[in-house]
Amino acid sequence: MSERALPLAGVKVVELGQLIAGPFAGTLLAYFGAEVIKVEPPGGDPIRGWRKLDDSGTSFWWRSIGRNKRSVTLDLKSDAGRDLAARLIDGADVLIENFRPGTLENWGLGPDRFTDSNPGLIYTRISGYGQDGPYADKPGYASVCEGIGGLRYVNGFPGERPGRPNLSLGDTVAGLHAALGILLALFERRGSGQGQVVDVALYETVFNLLEAVIPEFDGAGLIREPAGSTVTGIVPTNTYRCADGKYVIIGGNGDSIFKRLMTTAGRADLAGDPRLAHNAGRVEHEAEVDGAIEAWCATLDSAEVLRRLEEARVPCGPIYSAADMMTDLHFQARGLFQQVEINGKPLKIPAMAPRLAGTPGGTRWPGGEAGGHTEAVLREELGLSEDEFQRLKDEGVFGQVN
Repeated sequence: MSERALPLAGVKVVELGQLIAGPFAGTLLAYFGAEVIKVEPPGGDPIRGWRKLDDSGTSFWWRSIGRNKRSVTLDLKSDAGRDLAARLIDGADVLIENFRPGTLENWGLGPDRFTDSNPGLIYTRISGYGQDGPYADKPGYASVCEGIGGLRYVNGFPGERPGRPNLSLGDTVAGLHAALGILLALFERRGSGQGQVVDVALYETVFNLLEAVIPEFDGAGLIREPAGSTVTGIVPTNTYRCADGKYVIIGGNGDSIFKRLMTTAGRADLAGDPRLAHNAGRVEHEAEVDGAIEAWCATLDSAEVLRRLEEARVPCGPIYSAADMMTDLHFQARGLFQQVEINGKPLKIPAMAPRLAGTPGGTRWPGGEAGGHTEAVLREELGLSEDEFQRLKDEGVFGQVN
């Protein structure tokens, strides 16, 4: 039986995005088989220099987010660079860009440029506030868009400064939405033969995560406030400190689960209390319920708390750091770490979800050097001769080609 092709084999993507949102979308597509040509400015995507760097001066992060992509460096501020980019896009199924709205139009690379030359193009745009509306021209980093999109309002502890995870969550969520939009547009194109613009706004993608926040306000006038380590209206679900100083998460909000939890915690009185038989009653008496669980956890080390709760089939778990994940047998059994080689040294980078049984994605190579594929791509894709390539190189269109 012949080996099945990856789901996105044959899909050609040009990625003009920088930093996180656009490149993360491109990484997802490349992981599942798309051919992604990453067009970077001379010197490379700035994310190559973000956070902790390896011995070559390149961020460890780049090895993950740049995986499976071919890097071409072009100066898009030059006529020649923009012409080469347009020619690459003319041969692509998908374009991903996350510049401020209007930037590509100013460079002559907006969607209208490709209407006739590539009518099937899926033109994917990621920005802070979308391509139109009063805020379209505002710069929109994830941190700001998480705020206006409502995510930061419900995050943190009451009366304190709104918190954030130590991650660029809004960018990653936007990248996921962009990948979804691309797949929807590709699926529709099978019938119509036509491409379309996919417009992804960071603030709208975090707005998409707000569950019942909007209908609760409109229907009942309720504004959901930050609730620390709990979730408003669901009890018990919280984080509890154990005798060894470590924290565990316990979710005992199902009616039968709650009974098992309280019995395990030595509180049979609460397990059988009719006031607490259903979630509404537990919400009303949240302080009493949480206080009982907290007092029990404080008497035992975290490992023993988890052992007893797992034995009782109560959802619970530790709070893991990267070190904890990498030594966990379940993470290893599920194949969540893929090893690559960087300048002769092994490096583990994360596998990517979802997990497909028949056509799993994978890392074929880690993020390489800026411009490492410039000559190969331009000669293969655009038919540039050796002399043409050398002339453009001498003009500085590629910057320093590796």
